[in-house]
Amino acid sequence: MFYENIIEKLTEMQKAGGSHYGTERCRALLDALGSPDDGLKIVHVAASNGKGSICEYVTCILKANGSKVGTFTSPAVYDYAEQFRIDGINADIQKLKKALNIAYSAALSLEDMPSAFEIETAAALYLFYSEGCEYAVLECGLGGLNDATNAINKKEVAVIGSVSLEHTAFLGKTISEICAQKAGIIRGCPAVITCLQNEEGLRYFGDITPSFSGEGLKVLSTSEDGQTFSYDGETYSIRMHGCEQCYNAALAIDCCRILRVQPFAIREGLAVAKLCGRVEVIHKGDKVYVLDGAHNALAYRPLTQYSEAQSGDKTIIFGCLSDKDVDMAASILNSYCNNFIIVAPKSYRAMDGDKIYAAFASRCKNVERADSVSAALEQSKTKITAVCGSFTLLAEAKKWIEKGQ
Repeated sequence: MFYENIIEKLTEMQKAGGSHYGTERCRALLDALGSPDDGLKIVHVAASNGKGSICEYVTCILKANGSKVGTFTSPAVYDYAEQFRIDGINADIQKLKKALNIAYSAALSLEDMPSAFEIETAAALYLFYSEGCEYAVLECGLGGLNDATNAINKKEVAVIGSVSLEHTAFLGKTISEICAQKAGIIRGCPAVITCLQNEEGLRYFGDITPSFSGEGLKVLSTSEDGQTFSYDGETYSIRMHGCEQCYNAALAIDCCRILRVQPFAIREGLAVAKLCGRVEVIHKGDKVYVLDGAHNALAYRPLTQYSEAQSGDKTIIFGCLSDKDVDMAASILNSYCNNFIIVAPKSYRAMDGDKIYAAFASRCKNVERADSVSAALEQSKTKITAVCGSFTLLAEAKKWIEKGQ
């Protein structure tokens, strides 16, 4: 049976059942679909921060090299289909629904019913294989070792970005424990790991890999349009903001060197890579809007670096989900902004607006509240307005900005 509302059905499954951990259900589902992962060259990416950016860099480089590339990332920022891209373009919605239906139907036949994310993972690989992709770039959903994406039989390269404390109830209470979860994606393949780790992370990964990616990297210049950096005697340009992005790009360089990608493709791919919802700068008349899904200490750094380089008063519209450290967010952002407007995200996982407001009001001078992101954008009177704290805020913000209201 073909469910036209398959996306809504999976969304409701996610809300009702949450996430399951372990690779057995997803492996069984992939096998039921004919093991589409076996027909793809897979690049697997894990990190606490930067996964999406690394996936975008690798995708653009492989595309520039002439390969057809499927990319599976999460969460969606503006459109559900952006989680399933082929050559950087959102999957055709009807083809995506067909793949999701095939995966969902196969899931119903299994003794242990897969979760929504497991079905989406299997559907992505089925879609990419069906559409003739050579490569699949997969972003881990949570951790690595027991993430659904790690159900794949084989991979070309495992890529690990920066690691920090996150999801401690599932991944462990220490950096070393979380590193072990990320390192779980290294199975029978070469690995590249960023040097941008804290001391505990460097010690952990130093015991399992002979070298780190990004050592000797130097940021040469930054501007509204992006950055340039030198690495291994070559100079590269990227469009993304924050010095961490240069190290993410270096990871992509080393990954694609392992894949024997041509140097010109590495340069061209890095130069065009751009990710929505990560320090996404939009100029509208005399106003500047910055949309950023940052939601932890390291993830805020590209936004704060951009903010620090801009003169004049700024407003931050902030909301977050219930599992985030709102006190930490308020302490960090207070140093870079004068005005805050608090909103509660439209999500079943949203943190209570009163709790968010209390955290910011106790640390920041000018704190207001709004019933929605649109209302907050109406309230903001400064030249620069940033929306951050959760990806769930950004779709409404983008829609309001594009309408010019």
